[in-house]
Amino acid sequence: MTDRVPAFIPFARPDITEAEVDAVARALRSGWVTTGPETRAFEQEFAAYLGGGLHAVAVNSATAGLHLALEAIGIGPGDEVIAPTLTFTATVEVARYLGADARLVDVDPVTLNIDPAAIEAAITPATRAILPVHYGGLACDMDAIFSIARRHGLQVIEDAAHALPATYQGVLVGQLPSAAAVFSFYANKTMTTGEGGMVVTRDEALAARMKVMRLHGISRDAFDRFSSRTPAWYYEIVAPGFKYNLTDIAAALGRVQLQRLPAFVRRRQQLAARYLRELKDLPLILPADAPVGDTHAWHLFVLRLSDAAPVTRDDVIQRLSDAGIGTSVHYVPLHRQPYWRDRYGLTPEQFPHAERAYQRMFSIPLFTAMSDEEQGRVITALRAILG
Repeated sequence: MTDRVPAFIPFARPDITEAEVDAVARALRSGWVTTGPETRAFEQEFAAYLGGGLHAVAVNSATAGLHLALEAIGIGPGDEVIAPTLTFTATVEVARYLGADARLVDVDPVTLNIDPAAIEAAITPATRAILPVHYGGLACDMDAIFSIARRHGLQVIEDAAHALPATYQGVLVGQLPSAAAVFSFYANKTMTTGEGGMVVTRDEALAARMKVMRLHGISRDAFDRFSSRTPAWYYEIVAPGFKYNLTDIAAALGRVQLQRLPAFVRRRQQLAARYLRELKDLPLILPADAPVGDTHAWHLFVLRLSDAAPVTRDDVIQRLSDAGIGTSVHYVPLHRQPYWRDRYGLTPEQFPHAERAYQRMFSIPLFTAMSDEEQGRVITALRAILG
């Protein structure tokens, strides 16, 4: 009789219960499946979760949200935005959509967040905005970033795709004094709508612009027109907009996930604490935790091999795969990606901290549906490889 092969542990798995299934079914049965009452309620509930004074704009991806935010603050041809090289391409590809350019900079070697000193050094007369990425769920040094922005008259658009519900000096990301913050609800994020995102801002005019531009530049929401009890067929196109609206099916899922978010956060913190405790004696650089009193969202748990590691990063990834454990790498830095490398003539030597991190980093499974037994398997495998 052969031994049973352990089930594969994926890098990430969405945490979906019958409550989400029922909510989606209700949306389907309602007769309204595109942007409508569920989406509007989701926006209101998300803004309320983050706190007062915010406008929330639901979109079909965080990429769409970043694009809308940059368009709304007036980014266009000849402008530049500054962002870290250690991010997904979506952070800066949206600038190219608008004819603007990206200035990629290095990261802090401890947090892997954007380095404020590198931001300052990269500013030119064409710079219009800073796009900090709260890497892995740890908030950036926002005081330093806002100070730079004020001195140079720049806007700050936060790529908060990893950062729900991270805090900075006790304040939730989304409530900080940036022009806008953009969250992701992709399948592996801290909560999900399958695909989707949310932009939050205190600026009513920015919110209004993004709402118009997310649906073809129409002056009225389709929901308002099609749900009206009196004839309301007339609409006006006021700008060449996009097709970035979130569906009610996705919003119904998101509303339940938002209710479960406090429990999700607690579970991620438990998992992260166990990893930090049980991996600390291995030849690894563990991810930086949030300062005392703040919350790390723990979207990712990114390990880096130390100089004492007996194997390479790729060896570790292969051996974990052989043990039935999924991993990922966050990220192949943009300075290594052909488009960005060739457009701006970038070399690894320009980004020593991001480059060194990339050579040694790998992300291990951390998701709220992960069992203690599954996490134990990951820890045991790492100890076998590196111990």
